[in-house]
Amino acid sequence: MAELFEEVSNVFFLLSEPTRLKILHSLCHGERAVNEIVAEIEASQANVSRQINMLYRARILARRKEGTQVYYRIDDPATLGICQSVCARVSADILARSGERPEPQSILVAAGA
Repeated sequence: MAELFEEVSNVFFLLSEPTRLKILHSLCHGERAVNEIVAEIEASQANVSRQINMLYRARILARRKEGTQVYYRIDDPATLGICQSVCARVSADILARSGERPEPQSILVAAGA
């Protein structure tokens, strides 16, 4: 049982870094090249590559090469579901605190669904 909790802790550690969450959000709608992810999340190439490598080694992402380009996609739908659920919850909380009534569509967009 201790091993299970250690592994779960490792997954949550991976999901606790904002850049990694931005990468997952970028990949919610399909495969992207590294340079596309860099442009979308406005982070340095080195940082994005480092974070992608961590997600890849954890088998959350899969990759394929085409020429000189490397494309990544989410390979673990369960992890994506966790991220979307938490993002939807936090989005609703933020909107509620601001006094706005959250619309389901805006929450889904924020969650990357």
